[in-house]
Amino acid sequence: MIPADQSALPLLAFHAVLLLTRIGGTVMLLPGLGEADVPASIRLALALALVLLLLPLLSPRLPSLPEAPSELLRLVLLETVVGLWLGLLTRLLALALMQAGQIAALMVGLASPLQMDALLGAQSTATGRLFGLLAAVLVLGSGLYAPPLRALAESYALLPPGGPLPLGSTAEVVAQAVADSLGLALRLAAPLVLAAVLGHLALGLLARLAPRVQVYAVALPAQILAGLLLLALLLPVILGLWLEAMREGLLHLPGLR
Repeated sequence: MIPADQSALPLLAFHAVLLLTRIGGTVMLLPGLGEADVPASIRLALALALVLLLLPLLSPRLPSLPEAPSELLRLVLLETVVGLWLGLLTRLLALALMQAGQIAALMVGLASPLQMDALLGAQSTATGRLFGLLAAVLVLGSGLYAPPLRALAESYALLPPGGPLPLGSTAEVVAQAVADSLGLALRLAAPLVLAAVLGHLALGLLARLAPRVQVYAVALPAQILAGLLLLALLLPVILGLWLEAMREGLLHLPGLR
C-alpha cells in the first residue's frame, strides 16, 4: 500500500507543471527579468523559485489530475497561452522605448548602420539597442519588475486553471496594448521627428536656392551630429516619460485593476 504522503506526489507534480507553464510563459517575456541577454539558466531558476513560492498557496485552487491525456494537454496549453498573454502585455510596454529608439535612428540618420539584435531582428539600430538596454536597467533599478509578478499571482483568481479562456476580451486587451505601445513610442520620438522634418524642409529650400551644391551630401554629417546632440539633451526627459508611462501601464495589468 502506498503511504499517504507518497500518494499525493502525482497531484503535486501536476500542479507544479501547471504553475510552471503559466509562470514560465510570463517570465520569458517580462521586461528586465526576461530579456534575451539574461542567461536561460537564470530565467529558469526564477520560474522554478516562483513555482515553489506559489505552489503551497495555489494548490488548493488548482484542478485535480485528469485521467484523459487530451484533457491534460488542454490544461497545459491553456496555461501556456495565459502565461504568454500576461508576459506579452508587459513586454509591449517596454517595446515602446525600443521603438522610440528605432524612430530616433531613422530621424537622426543612423538607420543604415545595422546591428543584429535578438529581440528586434536584423533591422535594429544602435539607438534602438541602447534604448532596449536602458529599459531593462530602469525596470530592474526602479522595482517595476514587481507589479507584473503580482499580476501573475493574481491572475489565478482572474483566470483560474481549467476555466474557459475569454478569447474576445484577451484579444481586445492585446490590441489595445499594441496601440498604446506604438502611440507612446511616437510621443517619445516626436521632438526628433519634428526636428528632422524641419531640417529636411530647410535643406530642400537650400537646394532650390543653390542647385549646384550637393546639399544632402554636405548636410548628412551635420544632421547626424545635430541629431545625436538633440537626443542627448532629450534623453532624460524621454526616459522619465517612459518610466512614468510604464509605471502607470503596469498598474493596469489584469488582476491589478
